[in-house]
Amino acid sequence: MVSRRLSREAGHRRKFLAIIDETPECERAVAYAARRARSTSGAVVLLYVIEPGDFQHWLGVEKIMREEANATANAALDAQAAKVREELGIEPELVVREGKPTDEIHKLIEADQDIAILVLAAGASKEGPGPLVASIAGKAAAFPIPVTVVPQSLSDEDIESLS
Repeated sequence: MVSRRLSREAGHRRKFLAIIDETPECERAVAYAARRARSTSGAVVLLYVIEPGDFQHWLGVEKIMREEANATANAALDAQAAKVREELGIEPELVVREGKPTDEIHKLIEADQDIAILVLAAGASKEGPGPLVASIAGKAAAFPIPVTVVPQSLSDEDIESLS
């Protein structure tokens, strides 16, 4: 069941959700989401999903691995947030989740009824658009909101003119 979006109701703002990961193209998704938010008086949510890797080691090792993964997530989010603040004067919401990326994206969209658009960026490599775009592209119809895919090759000027 699709939950109703609240972004158009009084006291709510449309939010653009961009996924932060280790890929170079994620910066394009953030740039587009932030510019669309600015041009529509919306907001930006940046999500980093920590995939549940091999955390099932001895308790001490598991704790250290989890702490390192959280530090990596927060550093990546902080770097992207700093660019959004500096370039556009927007204060993004930062979210860290642990789990399978597509599941956590769905859960966040369901939990935050103001999220109205998911923005992803497609890589330009010959291997394809990237694992996240590939996994979501086949399931886009199952998402309760529109999914926008931004090509990695778009410049800031291109994104500015489109947003």
